[in-house]
Amino acid sequence: MATERTLSLIKPDATARNLVGAICAKLEGAGLRIVAQKRVRMTLAQAQAFYAVHAQRPFYPELTEFMASGPVVAMVLEGAGAIAKNREVMGATDPAEAAPGTIRAEHAASIGENCVHGSDGPETAAQEIPFFFAQTDIVG
Repeated sequence: MATERTLSLIKPDATARNLVGAICAKLEGAGLRIVAQKRVRMTLAQAQAFYAVHAQRPFYPELTEFMASGPVVAMVLEGAGAIAKNREVMGATDPAEAAPGTIRAEHAASIGENCVHGSDGPETAAQEIPFFFAQTDIVG
């Protein structure tokens, strides 16, 4: 499997509950390396731009307001098959459907407050990583 990079976000619900360390430990325990990381607070405009792909979906206003409601931790993860591995570790969007031991099964409160975001493919990762990080920020 090829080494890949993917974007991972720890969302405001998880940062508010001091879950950053537990989530990072789970990602690293799965063999993913954190090669860039920062805590930021997105403005509503930034959240809207980041999730623009969902602009016509009914949950878009709630999602963007939520993502601007508190700090997020943005990370670039690296590893063999990092995109699929990150999504596996995150678990299903609906925590009721997430496999035991996944981040969402253990920590998510609801479909909306599900603790984490991860790129869903190579093209998405290539767009999402530069939203938060310059190439010089990635030091893996």
